[in-house]
Amino acid sequence: MVKSYSKNANHNMRRPVVKEEIVDFMRTRQKQVSGSLKELETFAHAENIPIIPHETVAYFRFLLETLQPEKILEIGTAIGFSALLMAEHAPQAQITTIDRNLEMIALSKANFAKFDKRRQITLLEGDAMDILPSLKDCYDFVFMDSAKSKYVVFLPEVLKRLASGGIIIIDDVFQGGDIAKDIKEVRRGQRTIYRGLHQLFDKTLNQPELTATLLPLGDGILMIRKK
Repeated sequence: MVKSYSKNANHNMRRPVVKEEIVDFMRTRQKQVSGSLKELETFAHAENIPIIPHETVAYFRFLLETLQPEKILEIGTAIGFSALLMAEHAPQAQITTIDRNLEMIALSKANFAKFDKRRQITLLEGDAMDILPSLKDCYDFVFMDSAKSKYVVFLPEVLKRLASGGIIIIDDVFQGGDIAKDIKEVRRGQRTIYRGLHQLFDKTLNQPELTATLLPLGDGILMIRKK
């Protein structure tokens, strides 16, 4: 019998960390965005437009400055906040972003014209499944932040265009915690998303050609590396 550790040893390591006060700490303690990104963040919050939360912003900042990708693909542009964040922290990168929402396209076009000083960002308008097969570039970083039930549909086309060693970041995969429940406990209107996300996990979390991990940032991030 091991005597080195009492039953109370490492008590704090067994406690769940992502509580409301910890999320608030991450959002307030880490370096805030400024300039154009702050302007867009304020606008998004005022208009209830979903953008990545600040803990994810801080993670992206660190990740992009570390990886320094040259070709970035984004699915789900919204107002262009995350594309401009990636442009700021990967200044050498060429970024292709896809969206089909006409209102968001108009807003992001205006924001790119105003804030994309190095002209790094190309916006493609239309459904991702219509556009992805036509892309010729090979990408080393992909960010997917769009219709959650479609992630598993986009994945094969994205993987075809992902370089070996390339990274995919998929946002909002915890469905507000519903993903951990039995499907019978999930509202009927959310079950298509639930099924799509579980199919996504089946195709990524234990596949020999991929390395994948789940991160409790925002509403959950799935991070995939192509071997």
